Amino acid sequence: MSLESVRRFLADHAPDIAVIEQAASTATVAEAAATLGVLPAQIAKTLSLRVRDEVVLVVACGDARLDNRKVKDALGARPRLLDAGEVAALTGHPVGGVCPFGLATPLRIWCDMSLRRFAQVYPAAGSPTTSVCLSPERLASLAGACWADLCRTPD
Repeated sequence: MSLESVRRFLADHAPDIAVIEQAASTATVAEAAATLGVLPAQIAKTLSLRVRDEVVLVVACGDARLDNRKVKDALGARPRLLDAGEVAALTGHPVGGVCPFGLATPLRIWCDMSLRRFAQVYPAAGSPTTSVCLSPERLASLAGACWADLCRTPD
């Protein structure tokens, strides 16, 4: 599934957005920023969390850190990161390629306010060597995401 499901999703919902394929890994924030030639904060990382009995995705800037208190206040419970097997099973994407597009399972998606610092951000595109470039507003719209303040940034 993964990269192909993202391609299908984009073809159906945003044919103007191209998948950026790299020979080098973009699986971590540091690798993605170096490979794409952007600031680490511009990498839109997708975190897979369990909040009570629900799995949610949080998309945030690469330099942002999840704030457990903010998540608990906004979503009603302290979050727990999923393990790699759960992530792959629920999203259809491997760790390092997780994004809010072309998901195997419908999940509630949150975009952290940290993304709004940039005109363009770079989420993964279903594999550890692919990404896309789009505005935070477009990302949230395509993903059907809600905006919330869930993270802390170094600023």
